[in-house]
Amino acid sequence: MEDKRNIPIIEWEHLDKRKFYVLGICMTMMIRVSVYPFTLIRTRLQVQKGKSLYKGTLDAFVKILRTEGAAGLYRGFLVNTFTLISGQCYVTTYELTRKYVARYNNNNAVKSLVAGGSASLVAQSITVPIDVVSQHLMMQRKGESMGRFKVQSQDGKRLLVFGQTKDIIVQIFKADGFRGFYRGYVASLLTYIPNSAVWWPFYHFYAEQLSSLTPKDCPHLLLQAISGPLAAATASTLTNPMDVVRARVQVEGKSSIILTFKQLIAEEGPWGLTKGLSARIISATPSTIVIVVGYETLKKLSLRPELVDSRHW
Repeated sequence: MEDKRNIPIIEWEHLDKRKFYVLGICMTMMIRVSVYPFTLIRTRLQVQKGKSLYKGTLDAFVKILRTEGAAGLYRGFLVNTFTLISGQCYVTTYELTRKYVARYNNNNAVKSLVAGGSASLVAQSITVPIDVVSQHLMMQRKGESMGRFKVQSQDGKRLLVFGQTKDIIVQIFKADGFRGFYRGYVASLLTYIPNSAVWWPFYHFYAEQLSSLTPKDCPHLLLQAISGPLAAATASTLTNPMDVVRARVQVEGKSSIILTFKQLIAEEGPWGLTKGLSARIISATPSTIVIVVGYETLKKLSLRPELVDSRHW
């Protein structure tokens, strides 16, 4: 199937699912390793009050590297890798929803909007507990914590990675019960559902516009690689205010989205809603290029054997 700009779109029914999932997990893991430091920096910037510790993305990167070493940029990473499960659920939901919506409306923007939002709803239901734990681990600085909970030392020695994770999980459960692992769930949905729902239509929109402006022999993959970051920057800018509120709710243990929003505006003004935006865009740009190129390539590599020769790129 091709859209009106003649950019090939591989649908779910064209794929060899086993190959798709195996290659997809490998690709996602490589992406997470490369962008995780900026995810950690973004979270710390969003949680800190004003510019009390870090002045910006570069300043945070240098200070963390200097005081905590390279390992400091990967705090909570092992826990965060469990979101690979939600990533596969996201892709599956997105593709199946596109297929379902196509029965009623074959407009690519409509299919992308509905599928992107639905996929994010499913993924966030799995991701939020993992995010809550990993974010508290991200807040652990050398000898102190920026969040509610601090990893306890044992006989003066710092706990190992899995010991720290267990300690944080126990503290969250003692303080808030099972609900503590879904703190900020609504805020996450209000952040990531719009982000996902907006990203896909903008991605196809930019690809179509670039296709109409470039020569016919311009590789589609190049247009898609440019469209991805443009869509990510657009979606990140539109949803960053809610992302700041989400981080505050989850890390500081607040229960009200509205009160958190009002407090943020009162203390830091409207500019407080832009905190972490540059780190978010910086992390989104390279990762989105890799995701787009990887995802489109992954789908091509996962084509059912009988369809390989029928596709022209």
